[in-house]
Amino acid sequence: MHPAPSVILFSVLSGLGFGMLAWLGIGKPPMTGMFAFVFFFIAYALAVGGLLSATFHLGNPKNSLKAFSQWRTSWLSREGCCAVAALMIMGIYAIGAIFFETHWVIIGGIGAILSIVTVFTTSMIYAQLKTVPRWNHWTTPVLFVSLSVFGGALMTGQVTVAMYGFVVVGLIQVIAWFTSDNRFANSGSTIETATGLGNIGKVRMFEPPHTGTNYLLKEMVYVIGRKHAAKLRLLAIILMVVIPVLMLGMGAQHGMKAIVAVLSHLVGVIASRWLFFAEAEHVVGLYYGKRG
Repeated sequence: MHPAPSVILFSVLSGLGFGMLAWLGIGKPPMTGMFAFVFFFIAYALAVGGLLSATFHLGNPKNSLKAFSQWRTSWLSREGCCAVAALMIMGIYAIGAIFFETHWVIIGGIGAILSIVTVFTTSMIYAQLKTVPRWNHWTTPVLFVSLSVFGGALMTGQVTVAMYGFVVVGLIQVIAWFTSDNRFANSGSTIETATGLGNIGKVRMFEPPHTGTNYLLKEMVYVIGRKHAAKLRLLAIILMVVIPVLMLGMGAQHGMKAIVAVLSHLVGVIASRWLFFAEAEHVVGLYYGKRG
C-alpha cells in the first residue's frame, strides 16, 4: 500500500494524543490548574491534529461528515463517533481539572475508556481487511492500542509503566513483522483463484490490463525492497523502543533525557507505521501480475 504521509501522521499522532488523554482521564498525573492545562493542550493538539491530517488524504474532505452516519457497518464511522465522544467527555473533565481544580472521576474514567476505544476502532479499519493479509491479524489492534497506551504513559510521565511497556511493544512489533511476511502467500489468494481458472492449469497474463498507471497501482501496489525493509525495521525498533528504554532507565522524568526519549519514540513509531503501509500487499495486485 502507498504510505501516504497524511495517514501515517494521523495514526501516529492521534494514537499518542488519545493515549495521553486516557492517562489524564484516570488522574495520571494528578494535577490541576495551569499544569493540567499544559498536558491537556498537548494531548488535544496531538489527537485533533492527527485527525485533521487524515482529511488531506480524502478526495473531497467536506464529505467526511457523511462518515458519521455509517457507524452500524463501518469501522471508519465508528472511529469518528468514538473520537468526537472521547474529545467531548475529556473536554468536560479538563474543565474540572483546570478551572475548578477537581477531578471528576467517573467522567474521566469514561473519557479514558472512549479514548482507548477510539484507537481500537482505528486499528480495526485495517485489521478487518481480508484483502490485505498482512493487516488481517490480531497483532494489528494489539500493536495500535499498546503503542497508544505506553506512548501516552511516556508523555504523562509514567516512567516505570512506559519503560516496561516499550519492551512489550517491541516484542509485539517483532512478532507482527515476522508472522506477517508469509501471510499473503499462505492466504491462498493467487491469480488462479482470482480468475477461477486454476482448474485448467497455471494462469499467466497475456497483456497488462492497460498501458498506463492508475489509482489502484498507485495506492494498492506499492513495492519496497526486502533489504530496505530490514534496515528500516532495525531502525524503527532502535528509535521506538531501545533508545527510549535506555533514557527512561537513566531517569528521564524531565529535562533533555525526557525530550530525547519522546522524540526518538515518535520518529521510531513513524518509521514503523511507514513500513506498516509500505509492506502491506493488497490482493488487487494479482490482477496486474504484481503479487503471488
